[in-house]
Amino acid sequence: MAIDANKIVQDCFDAVRDCITNLNTLNIIVAGKTGVGKSTLINSVFREELAETGIGRPVTRNIRRISKPDFPLVVYDTKGFELSEKVQREVKDQVMKIIRDGFACKDINKTIHCVWYCVNAASNRIEPEEIEGLRELGNENEMTQVPIIVVLTQCISKKRCQDLRKVIEEESLNIIQVVPVLAKDYEIDDEYVAKSFGLDVLIRVMGDALPDELVDTLQNLQIVSLEEKINRAQAAVVTAVTAATATGASPIPVSDCAVLIPIQITMIAGIAAVFGVELSKSLITSIVTTLLGAGGATLLGKTVVSNLLKFIPGAGSVVGGVISGATAGALTAALGETFIWVMSQIFKGEMSEKDFSTKEGREQMSSKFKEQLSLVRTK
Repeated sequence: MAIDANKIVQDCFDAVRDCITNLNTLNIIVAGKTGVGKSTLINSVFREELAETGIGRPVTRNIRRISKPDFPLVVYDTKGFELSEKVQREVKDQVMKIIRDGFACKDINKTIHCVWYCVNAASNRIEPEEIEGLRELGNENEMTQVPIIVVLTQCISKKRCQDLRKVIEEESLNIIQVVPVLAKDYEIDDEYVAKSFGLDVLIRVMGDALPDELVDTLQNLQIVSLEEKINRAQAAVVTAVTAATATGASPIPVSDCAVLIPIQITMIAGIAAVFGVELSKSLITSIVTTLLGAGGATLLGKTVVSNLLKFIPGAGSVVGGVISGATAGALTAALGETFIWVMSQIFKGEMSEKDFSTKEGREQMSSKFKEQLSLVRTK
């Protein structure tokens, strides 16, 4: 079967675009007193500067809805928790109305998926009325069961934050966790800077609490945990390997191995969506021509498969012009892990898209792919 490399590139590009376009919208409520650092927290966690002063559509007198076109995140930002008891109750009632309305509509793109209640840890205490407000919110949330995370912001002293965390946990509130964070490095003096921490924990806790249909969205949006992105991307690889292995349950004629390409394209699109890195056609072309072979002779072509199998311990050779399901799975796994490495390099800023278009960049990709082929059958 002839392989059209240009078509593979276009199919990859379209699949990535469609995968990102079809991500479900994540809706969160960020509550807490004015000045606790909600905007800094939001802007530090997500890949867009979403929380800007004055941006957002007012939903009520105390709540604004913040969103951007083609960005699958909506933040409901609250104020008023520092005001009178009457206003605090009003805000809490408004929050619960938004939660109930979303729950009632049964639309995952409009449902509230998580609440972050922010407490300024620099004050070393949480007010009794905040505890009671959280207790009431948790009790009223019994039916809707939206995960509530208490985020301790501005945690310059980790010890004091842990003490405050313990105080809150002892209240036995209906929350899933108390997470201390320092969203940005904090300069104490010319010689000492408190390093940011905790945002990766917040993402892990939130990811564990969200339904699976929203985890890709969370990973696409967040910029604080490479580990969580890799974990989710590897799940896409496992799915693709399972499909490729099943496809090869009856040995695949090498000439027909292009049947694996749609599986691998879907895998690449899923990984790209998780990393939230916009892929240009030039990068996809570099990946396809390097990992799937140049000039239309893909790794699924007979000659290339024969040459690559020597990197897979125990795989042997192409016998009778066929490859087994195990080998199809191994090739798919190596491709997936290599693409995760490419995305990780770009995410960390250690390599750029242009770097992977150079001879050196292509050689690094090819070397990583062969390394993964050697590893995948020994796991």
